[in-house]
Amino acid sequence: QVQMVESGGGSVQAGGSLRLSCAISGDTSNTYYMGWFRQAPGKAREGLAAIHNDDSTLYADSAKGRFTLSRDIVKNTLYLQMNLLKPEDTAMYYCGAGSLRELFTLRTSAYTSWGQGTQVTVSS
Repeated sequence: QVQMVESGGGSVQAGGSLRLSCAISGDTSNTYYMGWFRQAPGKAREGLAAIHNDDSTLYADSAKGRFTLSRDIVKNTLYLQMNLLKPEDTAMYYCGAGSLRELFTLRTSAYTSWGQGTQVTVSS
């Protein structure tokens, strides 16, 4: 089973930047894509960006233009660069492993393994 550990969260002021990291380990043989998600209190988990094993990417509208997903295959790490942060970006951020081979998607139901999350707080 794949394991993931997120880091890089913190408190920033609006307009600031953060880079989140997701260290990946374990058996990734049934993982076809990896994604970044967030969940604010009282809200559903929201997909932000994902990258397929073939390097294709998906971005949610809320992430386009401000968030950039990347990965380092040698370090087995996924990153999310977040710029121009807004108070509404405050949430717990998670990385997830996608195992639905037939569909590359940001739907949370397609992701079967999750990290513990890292908190991002943006103040105005």
